[in-house]
Amino acid sequence: MATQPSEPDSIRENCADCGGETLHDVRVEIRTESQQTENTKFSREPYRIVVCNACESETATRMNNA
Repeated sequence: MATQPSEPDSIRENCADCGGETLHDVRVEIRTESQQTENTKFSREPYRIVVCNACESETATRMNNA
């Protein structure tokens, strides 16, 4: 579980690659999932992007898995 930020844009989270709790940069990014040009405007989805400050591994999680 995430803890309070210790830096303005970073939070502490568990890192599967590092094996411990490290600082991570977190952002939300809109990604287009469809490769067909006529459907791209309907296939945009929000993703939570987390980058470990220690090992630089990146994880993208779709935010609306309904």
